[in-house]
Parts: sequence; structure tokens; C-alpha cells
Amino acid sequence: MSRLSSITAFALGSLFGLTLVAPAIAAEMMEKPGGFPERPLTMIVPYGPGGGSGQVSRAMIQGVKDAAGIDINPDYKPGGSGMVGLKTYMAAPADGYTVLEHIDDATSGYAIGKSKIHPAKDLIPLVISQITFSQIYIRSEETRFTDWDSFVKYVKAQNGKATIANVSGEGSMERINMNRTAKHFGFKIQQVSFDKGGPRYAALKGAQVDALFEQPGDVRGFLESGDFKPILTFLFERPSAFAKVPSMNDVGLKFTPLMRFRGFYVHKDVPKDRVKYLQWAFQNGYKTDSYMAFNKKKYMDLIPSYRDTEGAKKLINDTMKIYKKTYKEMGLIQ
Repeated sequence: MSRLSSITAFALGSLFGLTLVAPAIAAEMMEKPGGFPERPLTMIVPYGPGGGSGQVSRAMIQGVKDAAGIDINPDYKPGGSGMVGLKTYMAAPADGYTVLEHIDDATSGYAIGKSKIHPAKDLIPLVISQITFSQIYIRSEETRFTDWDSFVKYVKAQNGKATIANVSGEGSMERINMNRTAKHFGFKIQQVSFDKGGPRYAALKGAQVDALFEQPGDVRGFLESGDFKPILTFLFERPSAFAKVPSMNDVGLKFTPLMRFRGFYVHKDVPKDRVKYLQWAFQNGYKTDSYMAFNKKKYMDLIPSYRDTEGAKKLINDTMKIYKKTYKEMGLIQ
């Protein structure tokens, strides 16, 4: 394991209390239970097609096709920081023909009381397929500020009028990380949420907001085109892919950053034999060449991302504790 991977594994282990294990080699084909599925599945995606959820859902759909020959059709249901899609999914028949993609917002939403659906109890995680860090981005052609120090100076001078785009509402991973950062540096900034990736990225590109809080894989196209550039990485050490971008240690931030994670779920009442088959299909979908190549392209090889069902439950439950503790400290819950 490289030095960065060791550092990252330690940080994640401290955050989530996990032992990080690489996925096993793909198993042989599993027999379909009673012929299931006899038709294509539907995947509810609670965000728009252009963002990280849209991208990972399409990659996993291909991975499951490659591993198990199952066809899956995506159904995008953005709104309410992922809550619209979650409620839509829970209203569908619990027969295994509908699966759900969701992110850590399902965990934070339950912890803060916005949702009554516990993602490790009311749902069964089939696989967590991405865990990643966040960065703050600005336009490469920006002249009012060019790096983290000048950005902080600019934001302070705006007296609360500066803006940063993100994907989620109050209590989310983005908000907590950004609020802690703002408190440390003594500035106020308006956080503007967009459920769809396209409008979110267009807001920065079109200078409708001053900055963007996002994960590097989701905006790789903008990085490669030179439209965006990162000015801060929410890790304690600089990853090799962003060796010139300041880390939290570089700017004096000491809090443990919350990570973005994305996974795939089914309702707890889906028949057990179908759950077992879908666990096999999605976990082996992760291990396909197509999905592994996708994760590498999205910088998802910098942090161990894979969690099977039990590992996913532990990740969710441990993260839930962190959110609840943080919300109590912020006065958001009792």
C-alpha cells in the first residue's frame, strides 16, 4: 500500500471505524432464483443524470450487465436533496425489480430527521461502490481570486454575499464541511444547492456563483478542459493526482472531513433469494473491468471504495453516529 493509501486508510478507519478490505475476485455465475429477473430492472436515481449519481449509476448498470447479463433502466428523480427519489423508491413494489442508487444524504437525512427511512435498516445495501473526498473549485479564468488564500480574503470582504454551489441542503456532508471551514477562517458564505449536476456546474462556469464544492471525479471533464481548477482538497495529505493543491493540513484545518459515498440498495422486504442474487450481481458488477476503469477515471482508486452489504451497514451506522453528534453540537437536533 502506498503512503497516501496508508494515510487515507487510517483517516477513513478513524472516521468510520472500518477495516478496509479489497473486494474478492469475481465469482462464477449464480443461478437465477425462480427465473428472476424475467424483465429489465428499474434503478431509481435521486439526482439528475449529469452529476455524480447519474454517472455512477450508468457505470454500475454496465457493470451488472457485464457480470450478470441483467438489463437495468435508470429513472432519474431529483429533488429535495435526494429525498424525492428515496420516497419514490419506497412506494415501488418490494419485489426486486426496482433498485435504488443513493448517497450519504440518505444517512444524513435520517440523522437530522428529514427522512424516516434508515438506509441500513429499512433498506439493504447491495454494495457501496464509491467513497471519495471533496474539493473547492473556482473558474480557471477567475481574476478576483486565484488560490485559497486570495479566495478567503475575497469572501471575507463580501460580508456574506459570496456564494458556493453544492448538491445538498442543511445538514449534508457538503454543508458541514463548508460550515466548519468557514468557522475556522472567520467568514460567511452563501451555500446554493442544486440537485442536478448540469445546472450546478453551469452556475460556476457561467459565473453565477463564486465557487463550487464537489468531488473531483464528477468534474473531471471540466478539469481536463481547463474550465475549473481546485484550490483546496478536503484530505489531510495531498493526493498525488492533486499534488499542487493545498490540503487541510496546509491551511490549518484540523477537523476530520466527512466523505461522499454512493451505493445501491433494495427494500428490506424484497424476497431473500432475490436479495442474495442482487447482492451477487452488484458486487460482481463492481469488480468488472468496465466499472473498475470508471472508478479509476473518476479518481476513485485514491481511497478504498468497496463495501459489501455488511461493510456498507457498518459504514452507514458509524457515519450516522458522527452526523447525530455533529447535529447536536450545532443545535439542529436534541
